[in-house]
Amino acid sequence: MFSQIIKLFRVLSSETSPMQISAAFALSMIAGLTPLISLHNIIVIFLLLIFRINLAAFILGLTFFTGMAYLLDPTFHKIGYSILSNQDLNGLWTELYNITIWRISGFNNTITMGSLFISLLAFLPVLILTHVLIKRYRTHILIHLDNSRIFRLLKSSKILTRLISMSE
Repeated sequence: MFSQIIKLFRVLSSETSPMQISAAFALSMIAGLTPLISLHNIIVIFLLLIFRINLAAFILGLTFFTGMAYLLDPTFHKIGYSILSNQDLNGLWTELYNITIWRISGFNNTITMGSLFISLLAFLPVLILTHVLIKRYRTHILIHLDNSRIFRLLKSSKILTRLISMSE
């Protein structure tokens, strides 16, 4: 837990673009809330590698959102069930199920459908919100932390350096 917090502050304080960190959290939300071994998560990993998104932020977000997914699974099931049992979409689901790639994707699982629907719906708000929060953190909080005596003392402390090296 302590090592995760240190890694989070390292990522937030790094020279990495706020948009790269925000994109990492937003993509990790999709990968973390949905079942891990799925076709759409391969696409998420592909996007992660193509757009040079911060990998440390992605892993931290993935850890957080995977934990949240277990709590939200009953909600995902209800949403997925309502989407998949909608009579107006019955023909679409039948057509997609007859295409092999869609059958492999597991879209007909209620938890997969519900979690993917919610994570895609929340993608843009999470991207924008984390971008704004990271910029505010860097302009307001980080400057005050760097100037505080306690923070400078902790940065130069051998104990903190050893804790950080032990946590990696």
